[in-house]
Amino acid sequence: MSYDFAPLFRSAIGFDRLARLVDDAVSNAPAHASYPPYNIEKASDDVYRVTMALAGFGPDDVEIYLADNQLIIKGSVPRHDRVGELLHRGIATRAFERRFALADHIEIAGAELINGLLTITVRQVTPEALKPRRIPISLGPAPATSTANHVNVSHAA
Repeated sequence: MSYDFAPLFRSAIGFDRLARLVDDAVSNAPAHASYPPYNIEKASDDVYRVTMALAGFGPDDVEIYLADNQLIIKGSVPRHDRVGELLHRGIATRAFERRFALADHIEIAGAELINGLLTITVRQVTPEALKPRRIPISLGPAPATSTANHVNVSHAA
């Protein structure tokens, strides 16, 4: 089932990314959307970790991209040079593409593949221009003694 959200965004300017996120969220997901399994962890106020279970995949089988505020992880089928015949396949090693929508000002801090777990660390970085800035309050110029109210007697006559 598909929904048309165009009427909601007719009078909005600059919300096209939000419209795309809503469309993506309600679109039909493929049957294999749960592969590979993953966790999203909030490590601190501005650091997150995405961990994917990639048994059988090596670093050359996985590509990680950051594009258009999306984290894209693609995996190609790993090549195994087996000598014998495989009697049971219980470990899934199929190609995949997983996308995660990211907030603004997110950067990838690093990625590592250890013991079949791919861990991608992302950090939210607030640009200096958007950080709150304290504005100092001055007392203004020091009050000077005013001579305008004093009339010079020599010029008044």
